[in-house]
Amino acid sequence: QVQLVESGGGLVRAGGSLRLSCTSSSSTFSINTMAWYRQAPGKQRELVAAITSGGSTNYADSVKGRFALSRDNAKNTVYLQMNGLKPEDTAVYYCYSHVVVTTSLQNDYWGQGTQVTVSS
Repeated sequence: QVQLVESGGGLVRAGGSLRLSCTSSSSTFSINTMAWYRQAPGKQRELVAAITSGGSTNYADSVKGRFALSRDNAKNTVYLQMNGLKPEDTAVYYCYSHVVVTTSLQNDYWGQGTQVTVSS
């Protein structure tokens, strides 16, 4: 069982910044795809940003140019730097990991979620 521990959420004014962190207990972290999703009240969970084992990233159109996802394999941690926050970024943010256990066994894990609230 892999544990994903998130931190960094909070309340910030529009235009402000936050950095979310997600630390994984996976022993194969360096080859796992990591991502952040978010879910606003009454809406479906949506992909915010993802990063592959090779460091390639992709972002939702709504956050391109404002958010940056990075990973530190030495610390088993990914970071989501969020700048220029808008009220519509308000949501619970979830860390996600696609874990490669073996070449024939892969599992998906989720963190418990961290609240991000952006006031206008």
